[in-house]
Amino acid sequence: MEILRHIVVFIHLIGFAVLFGSWVVEAVAHRIRVTKLMTWGMVIAAVAGLALAAPWGIEYDLNYTKLGVKFAVLLVIGALLGIGSARQRKTGSLPPAIFWSIGALTLLNAGLAVIWR
Repeated sequence: MEILRHIVVFIHLIGFAVLFGSWVVEAVAHRIRVTKLMTWGMVIAAVAGLALAAPWGIEYDLNYTKLGVKFAVLLVIGALLGIGSARQRKTGSLPPAIFWSIGALTLLNAGLAVIWR
C-alpha cells in the first residue's frame, strides 16, 4: 500500500511540474496566456492530491487544515485558469494579473506542501 501511495505522490508532483513548467515557458517567452497544458497539469495535480487526502497507506494523522488550505488555493488556481481561458478566447488576450497570479499561487501551493508540516 505504501508503494501505491508513493506512486500517487509521484503523479501529484508530475501534475505540479506540468502546470508550473508550462507557466514558466510562457513567462520566459513573454507570452501572457493560459495553455491547455496548464489546465491538464492542474487537473492531474488535483486528482492525485485528492487521492492523497484520503487516510490510506499511512500510520499518522493527516493535517486536514493544511489540506483544506491547499484545496482552497487549488480552487482559486482552477478558477483563474478557467476565467483566463474564457477571456483569452473572447478577447484574444489575458490580463497580466491573472497570468502572474496563476504562477504565484502554484508556487504558494508547492511551498505549503513542503514547508507546512
